[in-house]
Amino acid sequence: MKMTAAAGLLMIGTLAGCSTMTPADFKTGTPEMRLEDYFNGDSTAYGLFFDRSQDLKRQFKVAMHGVWDGKILTLNEDFTYDDGEKQTRIWTFHKTSEKTWEGTAPDVIGPAFGEFDGNAYRMHYTADLKSGSSTYRLNFDDWMFRQSDRIVLNHARVTKFGIDVGQVQLVFVK
Repeated sequence: MKMTAAAGLLMIGTLAGCSTMTPADFKTGTPEMRLEDYFNGDSTAYGLFFDRSQDLKRQFKVAMHGVWDGKILTLNEDFTYDDGEKQTRIWTFHKTSEKTWEGTAPDVIGPAFGEFDGNAYRMHYTADLKSGSSTYRLNFDDWMFRQSDRIVLNHARVTKFGIDVGQVQLVFVK
């Protein structure tokens, strides 16, 4: 009986430790993470992809140019990977409410849904990503945190069929 109670307490403690973080948890964070503000103009991102074993698999740089016309944010991303591979993604974002956005891109399946509050922005989407000659359909849970007028940190959890595939770490520099 003691083993069962201990196992139950351990399970409750583990579940209590699971993240239920939402953008509203960061409502007092500054500066505000407004897509139309930060991504309007030129920026550069530097990123790393770690597999589920936490082994670094790819490094990349993204040259970005965004245009906000008052209704739509178009974000052109030109990726260059450490192995020389190049890719382009063009996002089209529009506001769906004061704190929510929807985005589309040619390799994104359906719309990406995002919400911000304070200095945080969270976006969920599914994308067909190419790596070499293969294409993988992956789900992304992206978190962006604006640290200053020039810096945004990004952490993305990548899954397939609900199973962790890896993580992406990025720093955006304006």
